[in-house]
Order: sequence, then structure tokens, then C-alpha cells
Amino acid sequence: MEPVRPDFGGRALTGVMPGLLSDDRPRWMPEALKGARAVVLFVIDGLGWNILESHRSLLPALGAMGGSPVTTVAPSTTSSALTSLTTGLAPAQHGITGFRMRVPEGVLNVLRWRLDGGRQAPKAFSVQRHTAFLGRAVPVVTRSEFRTSGFTEAHLRGGRFEGWSTPAVLVERCRRLVADGERLVYAYYPGVDTVGHEYGLHSSYFTSELRFADDLVARLVEVLPPDACVVVTADHGQVHIPPGGWTSLGALDRFVDVYSGEGRFRHLYARHGAAVDLLDAARDETGHQAWVLTRDQLLDEGWLGPPGVAPARSVRRRVGDVVLAAREPVGFTDPGFPVEAALVGAHGSLTPDEMLVPLVAARGTARV
Repeated sequence: MEPVRPDFGGRALTGVMPGLLSDDRPRWMPEALKGARAVVLFVIDGLGWNILESHRSLLPALGAMGGSPVTTVAPSTTSSALTSLTTGLAPAQHGITGFRMRVPEGVLNVLRWRLDGGRQAPKAFSVQRHTAFLGRAVPVVTRSEFRTSGFTEAHLRGGRFEGWSTPAVLVERCRRLVADGERLVYAYYPGVDTVGHEYGLHSSYFTSELRFADDLVARLVEVLPPDACVVVTADHGQVHIPPGGWTSLGALDRFVDVYSGEGRFRHLYARHGAAVDLLDAARDETGHQAWVLTRDQLLDEGWLGPPGVAPARSVRRRVGDVVLAAREPVGFTDPGFPVEAALVGAHGSLTPDEMLVPLVAARGTARV
């Protein structure tokens, strides 16, 4: 298997928002967008393209939509991908380089915006300074409890928060916003990712959740007028981790100062003077399961951002000396975050299952 490289500058998540806000949309965007007065961009967390394809017979609304896959970013994880989607920038540019990220104050859990050890987290603006939606006040329909989170400030800065408490409220908020004349609405639903993490991809819980998400898409299409378009995308796909798939990196501990990232895209920061030894040991221990990459490879070869675009020094420091991108259905444990090993569905790496996400669309069908 070859790793999937993000198509920065082409069919990638970074191009979706600039494309939607442009008067001249790229040809790779769904046909249903042509001539649409309004667009609801509906982000279903964790709905990879290969998940959609393998369950297409169960998903009539999504299956009927026109479109194709695009690449997400590396790492293929919510914190990095959603920030790239909203800002149009790659992780090397906006600086959110993973789920758990090394910053000067310590290791930051980006989604919860908490530092390990309970210390005070940095201000969101000091970590990610770019405004979302190309500076436009786009309404954001997401879970109400996210209103005051640091990650919301980091990746939705400048948007107009419109909270939802139940999926029915999500649909109604989108309907009302389009009826009131909004040209672009951003909506987010986390259920597929949540259930995948807890139960894996081979459970009836997961297929039930996929059906529910499809029903939600169908409802959005039904309540919007024909001059409005529902565009569905995702931040990443998922991989099922079988029993015994979580792997200890104990053999590398003597070379590692700090662990961060996620199980399928594990950042390793070397102890002073041990970077070469860490790289050699990582290749020996994990090379049969993972792509073992250095910081320079990731940043200079265009994995975390467009080639030739030099990241800020502060961003370079957030990337491990060595990164393990899982190739097999495994996760690499972090001794500082052991609860992660309870996840059954996981993501973050460069496999097609994780890197390919849908960009599909349909016009509304409500009678005007």
C-alpha cells in the first residue's frame, strides 16, 4: 500500500471553502452546485469515502448525491482537518498539527483545549491565528456545548455561532438560515466518528449510526428549496483496530522525551542528542507496520502543507523528530494518554480509508 498524499492546490479539503466562496468554482466540485443561490456545507465527522462506498446500499440519500472523493489533510484527524476546511490552509500553515500537540506550555489536547497535568492552556489565538471562512461571518450550526471551547475559537474564529441541541434543531436552523437569505451555512455533526471510536466499524451500532446520518441528510434536502444545495463532506475516514491492535512503544522509551499526536500518527520527540538513534530504532521496531517519517520529510516533501511553503518556526517545533504513520490496522500507544487505547475505530494516518473523504451534493426538494 502506498500512502495517500494530500492534494494541496487540487482536490483537497483545503480547496473546499475557497471554492464555495468563489464566483468561479473549481470543476472538481459537485455539479449540483452550479447556479445554487445558497449552500449548506454539512460536515459529517468520520464519514470516509470508503465507508460511504462500502455501505452505499444502506444510504439512499448519500448514495443518490453526485460527486467524488477528495483528500483530507495529514494528519487525517479532526483538529487538523476541520481547521484546514474552515481556513483553506494546510496544517503546516495554520499550525494545528494533531489531536495532542506539543506547544511551549506542554502537550495540548486540541479538541478539549487542555494541557496535560491540568495546567492553564494557551490562548487559542496564540496557537492558530487565521480567521475562518476567508474573513466572512458565515453562520456555524454545531453543538451548543462547543460555543466557548478553545478549539471553536481556533478553527471557527469569525463565524457566527448557531448552536444545536438535537439533530432536529440542526436541520431547522439550517432551513431558517437559508430562508433568511444566507448564502453559505456551515453545519457539523459528530455522530459517525463518535460511534466508530466506541464500537468500531464492524458493529450494528455503526451501521445504525450511518443510517441515522443518512436520514439527517435526507431531511436537510427535503426542507431546503430547489435553489439551495446540500454539500456533504467529512474531515477524515476511519480504520477498525482489532483486538491486540494497540501497540506499545516501550522499546523506544529510552530515546523519547515527549509523545504527542494520535495513535495512528504518533509524534516522537527525541531526547537531547538521540534523534538519529530514535529514527533507527523506530524503523526497526515499527517499520513493518508504519511509514516512519522525519520532521524534515513531512514538512519539506509536502505531507503537511504545499511543497515550498516554509512553516513558521513555532509550527516546525510542533512536529515530532520522528512520526509513525500507521500502515496496518494498529495504533501506537502514548504512555501519557493511555485511555486512547480503548478506541476501536481510529484515524490520523495516510491510508486511503483515512485520507479519502466525500464531496457530494444534491439540490433541495422543498416546495416553494
